[in-house]
Amino acid sequence: MSVVIERRRHFDACVPVVIVGAGACGLVAALAAREAGAEVLVLERDRAPAGSTALSSGFIPAAGTRFQRDAGVADSPAQFAADILRKNHGQTDQRMAETLCATAGPAIEWLADCCGIPFVLLDGFLYPGHSALRMHAVPDKTGRGLVTALAAACERAGIDILCEARVTTLHADTGRRVRGVSFARRGGAIEEVGCDALVLACSGFGGNPTMVREQIPELAGVDYFGHAGNRGDAIVWGRQLGAAVADMTGYQGHGSVATPHGVLVTWALMMEGGIQVNASGERFSNEHDGYSEQCVRVLAQPGRFAWNIFDERLHGLGMEFPDYRAAAAAGAIKSAPTLESLASQTGLPGEGLKATIDRIGQFAAGRARDPFARDFAARPALRPPYRAVKVTGALFHTQGGLVVDETARVCDARGAHLPNLFAGGGAARGLSGADVSGYLSGNGLLSAIALGWIAGRASAALAGGARRSPET
Repeated sequence: MSVVIERRRHFDACVPVVIVGAGACGLVAALAAREAGAEVLVLERDRAPAGSTALSSGFIPAAGTRFQRDAGVADSPAQFAADILRKNHGQTDQRMAETLCATAGPAIEWLADCCGIPFVLLDGFLYPGHSALRMHAVPDKTGRGLVTALAAACERAGIDILCEARVTTLHADTGRRVRGVSFARRGGAIEEVGCDALVLACSGFGGNPTMVREQIPELAGVDYFGHAGNRGDAIVWGRQLGAAVADMTGYQGHGSVATPHGVLVTWALMMEGGIQVNASGERFSNEHDGYSEQCVRVLAQPGRFAWNIFDERLHGLGMEFPDYRAAAAAGAIKSAPTLESLASQTGLPGEGLKATIDRIGQFAAGRARDPFARDFAARPALRPPYRAVKVTGALFHTQGGLVVDETARVCDARGAHLPNLFAGGGAARGLSGADVSGYLSGNGLLSAIALGWIAGRASAALAGGARRSPET
C-alpha cells in the first residue's frame, strides 16, 4: 500500500466521489453522496459487498428515533453520548461522540424513508452500558442482512459498485490532495480512476497480525473474528499523507465465541441471568461490565477458555439470534437435567460448580454480596435443565484509526484538514478510547452508519457532483 506524490497526472476516467470499501460505512456514504447529487464509484476488494459488517450482529445503536418512540422508549442523543463517555471514562473526543450520537437517529430514519431499508427496534434486554433500548436492526437481525439491504438500495439508486477491485495506491499532489487511485482487478490487471474526493471506508487493521502485534501486543496470536481484508490500508495511506491517528490500542473484543466452533454466542444470555465460569467452575468477573473487556478476562483463565452456564429459559432467548442458532446446530450447546450431569458433560468439577450456583442464590436473596458487584436480584435464578457452551475470547475489530472532524474530514496532527480525504467506520478513530474496556456495544456500527452518512454528504459537497475532465 502506498501513496505516490506527483505534480500532475492524467486519468482516463474520473468520478467526483470514490469510496474504498463496501461495508456499511462505504455503502451508506455512497447512498448519501448520490442523494446529494454526486456521481459515485465504490471500490470493493471482495467478490460482493460484505466487510466487517457482514460478520457483525448488524445492530445499530441510535437515540431519539421514531422506532423508539413507537415502542414507548424515552431516549435522546445526549443520553446516548453520556453512556459512551461513561463507558470509556471520557477517553475520546466528546465533540465526536456528541456528533455521531446526534447523527445516528436521523441516519437510520433516512435509510428507512429514503432508501427503503426496514428497521426494527430490539427489545427484551439492555446491552452492557446502555441506559435505554436503542439497538436497531433489519428484520433478520444479522449483519449480512444489513449489508444486503444497503447493497440493494445502492443498486436502486444507480450507484456503481466495482467488486474484486483492490485499491493499491493513492495518487496525490504536493499539497496532499488525492487526485485518484490505482486498483488491482482479478488476474492482476491495474486500473486507475481520478476523483475530487476520496472516502476511506475500508475498516481497521485486525486482519494484519503485524500491526496487531505492534499496536495491541496483548492480542498477539489471539483469534481474529473480523474480516480478513482489514489490513490497515487506510491508516497506512493516511500516515503517508501526514494524517494523525489516535487510540491505536483500542479495540472491540468479545468473551463469548464458541470454541472450537468459532461461532458468536450472544451476550444477551449473560445480561439476562447467565454466568461464566473457568475450568474450576468458579466465576472470575462481573459479566455485566461488557463483552469487550470480557475477551481479556476469558483469555486470562487456565486454558484460555470459559464456560457460559445458563438454562432453558435463556436457551429460548438465544434461539432468537441467528448466530446462537448456528452454534446450537453445530453442537456447541450442551444440555443436562442436573448440575451433576452438566459437570460430567463439561468436565467441570461438580462440587465447584454447585458451590458457585449456591453462592449466586445467596447473592440474589441478599444474604451475601457478590465480590464482583453484580446484581443477581433483578433476574430469575438459573433452574434445571441447564445449558452450557465452551467459549474463548477473540478480537472483533480495532477502534484506533485516522483522526477525523465532525464532517468526517481527515486531519493532521495540527488539526488541519487534508484537502479532500474523508474516513469513516473502522478506518477512522472510534469512540472507545485507548482501552478494550471503553467499547460500548454497537460503537462499531454507530461509527460506520453515522460517519458514512456524514462523509457521503460532505464529500459530495466538496466534489460539486459533476463529472470532471480526465486531466487533473
